Amino acid sequence: MRPVVVERFTKKVAPVDAVDRLPQEPHRFLLESGGGPQDISAWSFFGYKPFLVLQAWGTTVEVTDASGTVRRQTNPFDAVDEILQKYPVERVPGLPPFCGGLVGYFSYDAGRSLERLPDTAVDDLGLPDVYLCAYDAVAAVNHVTGETTVLALPVPGRMEEGLRTARELITCIREAGERPGTAMKACPEVAVQSNFAPEDYRKAVARAIEYVYAGDIFQVNLAQRFTADLPLSPWELYVRLRAVNPAPFAAFLDAGGFQVVSASPERFLLVTPTPDGVRVETRPIKGTRRRGSNPAEDAARRRELEESLKDRAELYMIIDLERNDLGRVCRFGTVKVPDRRRVEAYPTVFHTVATVEGTLRPDVTPGRLLKATFPGGSITGAPKIRAMEIIEELEGLRRGVYCGSLGYLSFAGDLDLNIVIRTMVCQDGRVYFHAGGGIVADSDPEAEYQETLDKAKALFNALLGKEIEGEQQPCSCG
Repeated sequence: MRPVVVERFTKKVAPVDAVDRLPQEPHRFLLESGGGPQDISAWSFFGYKPFLVLQAWGTTVEVTDASGTVRRQTNPFDAVDEILQKYPVERVPGLPPFCGGLVGYFSYDAGRSLERLPDTAVDDLGLPDVYLCAYDAVAAVNHVTGETTVLALPVPGRMEEGLRTARELITCIREAGERPGTAMKACPEVAVQSNFAPEDYRKAVARAIEYVYAGDIFQVNLAQRFTADLPLSPWELYVRLRAVNPAPFAAFLDAGGFQVVSASPERFLLVTPTPDGVRVETRPIKGTRRRGSNPAEDAARRRELEESLKDRAELYMIIDLERNDLGRVCRFGTVKVPDRRRVEAYPTVFHTVATVEGTLRPDVTPGRLLKATFPGGSITGAPKIRAMEIIEELEGLRRGVYCGSLGYLSFAGDLDLNIVIRTMVCQDGRVYFHAGGGIVADSDPEAEYQETLDKAKALFNALLGKEIEGEQQPCSCG
């Protein structure tokens, strides 16, 4: 198939405003780049009306299309490859990197289909481990050029449906205009609770440190989960979150029975076909400092992060893990670290980030790549499997979407997936979100607890519409 350009707009389009005009029905999506370096914030994509929906719970895979629903037992990553191979699309130079394909998430717990892990943490939400929708009409916004392109794919038997959906997207774009930022209003009746009391989280950190000294692990990511009643719609929550925390890998997914609201700063995998081979990149984040309240304090905290030996060691351990993961699927000698450590500034925090890249072997499909690398090392620890076993023991609740990956897998071969952090899941009038950090030998339990609050700050601000500091965040909001 060759993508069809239905219309191009040269006027500036606010993706969030266009999506706001879509019918509020299941399976609409927005992948939005709203902040960060230009090389990772160039594109936004949105659409609705998929022609196929894949969901998986463990190795039970359910595919629904116009002919009905088929459920079978298979590895979900293999099922993804089957769909991608069924609808091959020509990659046309000059067109956006995503012209149609799969959009959705792989939850952290999708890793259970790849490794034998303990089954002690409680799954209290029951969400699919994998949720992906296939779209044959999408809108792509280029934030560098200001151009918006609406595309359709000539999927056999669906050409008219794809064109019709494309025309509906065009109507939404024409009606869209610039909107002011969402007003932040306090929600005093909302009480936010954590699955950890502050002291219990510190004890869990101390137990993780014991595992480090015992030689089980070098590092483990430990998170706590916050829960609250949702005082507004999931879409309104997304609009508020993007206002307080624009992020390069933000997203809104409406799965019908639940919604995912994300402001992630971290890329998991980028796959780009080139004349010299298929390039893959990962950008792990390790090391965080809260932004200062004035320029001098801001500069001091940035410098503190830059000079931190602990944070440097934490990132370098994950670089080695990611190099090993990519080495399993890349051509020999192509795995490199072009950017070993840099500081990136976000609205509420500083992060240190690295880039690891390589060239995939010709036989490596997207599913095989994910099998070799999933879940991302920056949110598990090292060694990965033992860290995941310790996460299962200490956190008590299944992570679900948190620390999985969200984004697109193009029918033309491109792929871009984030790490699902700074993310909220809305279900049945409640909202759930996590925050965590990497625990190493010289971690301080109190500092690690505070780091989770710093990372969750933008999510609290979006939910509550007010600044909340320190230990007040998890328990004194109501």
